[in-house]
Amino acid sequence: MLYAIADIHGYADQLDAALDLVAADGGAEAPIVFLGDYVDRGPDSRGVLQRLIDGRAAGRDWTCLMGNHDRMFHRFISEAVQHDDRIKSHKPWLNPSLGGGATLASYGIEEVASRGTDDLFDAAQAAVPAEHRDFLSALPTWHETQAHIFVHAGIRPGIPMVDQDEDDLVWIRDPFLFDTRDHGKLVVHGHTALSYPQAHANRINLDGGAGFGNPLVPAVWDGEAWFLLTGEGRQPFWSRQAFAA
Repeated sequence: MLYAIADIHGYADQLDAALDLVAADGGAEAPIVFLGDYVDRGPDSRGVLQRLIDGRAAGRDWTCLMGNHDRMFHRFISEAVQHDDRIKSHKPWLNPSLGGGATLASYGIEEVASRGTDDLFDAAQAAVPAEHRDFLSALPTWHETQAHIFVHAGIRPGIPMVDQDEDDLVWIRDPFLFDTRDHGKLVVHGHTALSYPQAHANRINLDGGAGFGNPLVPAVWDGEAWFLLTGEGRQPFWSRQAFAA
């Protein structure tokens, strides 16, 4: 069995609940792929990162991928960069809609909205632990198994994984979300927030909108099918037979 969790967005309590569901289903040592976006919007991005760091330090079989929000956070605390070229609205990371201020606040940096970039950069340099910066800088952008490609946002259709652009892997929507071709393996992703995870023949989107107040819903691959984990048990989610019908 293999588990996947997408887009936590600073909600450490939701992460704890999701990990409890995984442990109840497959045990505390179950392998998990986390699909990125650990920070921003929610109240405890620091707590989310610390749980992931501590879990891996304890020997958990956890694969943590990079999301676009994780990259924006890392770029800010490394280079004071607020803008990402892939944001169509051109809003900076500290804009409330992107949630960077909430992330800095989780590290005890107060009055974010009234402080300048240089001041906040200096404060972040002092407040964000080195192990958090190291964790973010080492995040891979994709993970592949025999049956799956795990990635934060998606892939550029028709391009081999080794030739994919990092910007696409952490930001892409169009044309990936509208491409119905077989990608060779099922793509497991998040990034595009929905009200609940959604399955398609060639991909599954596990971002059920936890960053906007919805429950974080983990999923499990067991044999030939994916299931969502809920308080009532497993919920059938994806199987090749279902989409072949």
